Amino acid sequence: MTPPTATAPVRVIAVASGKGGVGKTSVSVNLAMALLNAGQRTLLLDTDLGLANVDVMLGLSPRFTLADVFAGRCDLRDTVIEGPRGLWVVPAASGKRHMTELTPQQHVGLVHAFSELDLPIDTMVVDNAAGIADGVLTFCQAAQDVIVVVCDEPASVTDAYALIKVLNRERGVNRVQVLANQVQHPAEGRQLFEKLERVSARFLDVTLGYLGAIPRDEWLRRSIQRQEAVVEAFPSAPSSVAFRDIARRAGQWQSPQGPRGHVEFFIERLVSPQPRSATA
Repeated sequence: MTPPTATAPVRVIAVASGKGGVGKTSVSVNLAMALLNAGQRTLLLDTDLGLANVDVMLGLSPRFTLADVFAGRCDLRDTVIEGPRGLWVVPAASGKRHMTELTPQQHVGLVHAFSELDLPIDTMVVDNAAGIADGVLTFCQAAQDVIVVVCDEPASVTDAYALIKVLNRERGVNRVQVLANQVQHPAEGRQLFEKLERVSARFLDVTLGYLGAIPRDEWLRRSIQRQEAVVEAFPSAPSSVAFRDIARRAGQWQSPQGPRGHVEFFIERLVSPQPRSATA
């Protein structure tokens, strides 16, 4: 099989949540590592622009962050650092309040900047801030697939629905994958999904898919303390098995066929002519 080139289309998966504290960043980190271990050249982008922590969770010390890009101190390419097993990471800034006040045009500008990133990437995982701020909506809209993380708390379910509603009505997102996190048993995850699906089917023009559930797992907590992905630190842990299954399902999603007519990551790779097959 021909190895992917820097101009091949990139599958972009945005991970989001209605509220904080549901384990969204842990999901992003472990999904990215599981995709990498499955043979996908993977970039993990932290777009929690004011309270970034992907680099902390992986024990990395970036020289530059997205704050430096917006300040004109470096190019986007300069922020890319190599993490475990060759995972590429673009870190955001933590404790920079002005980064939470970027304009909608600046959010779109960041999306467009990725068209000039010449890394041979198969998949990019975007770790968003919690909630429904403009940046979250733009980065989710610019991805091919959106995963909304939810846990068994009334506020988590309510806020997840609010996020899905705004994405659907304001940004035209009509397909969302739901991932249940920190569940006590598999049936709990399915029940959370069904709650969201019932209300979404009544009021929204959106298709929800159930991506699966990540169990509440002491090994996951230990891996966070060690600043490692659980799929690396404890490969046989129940949560590691679940993350590998999630990555397998995500790997089966249809690749982007071309641009959809709105803001998108790696748009140049979607409009560039692709090599003809031998039978064309």
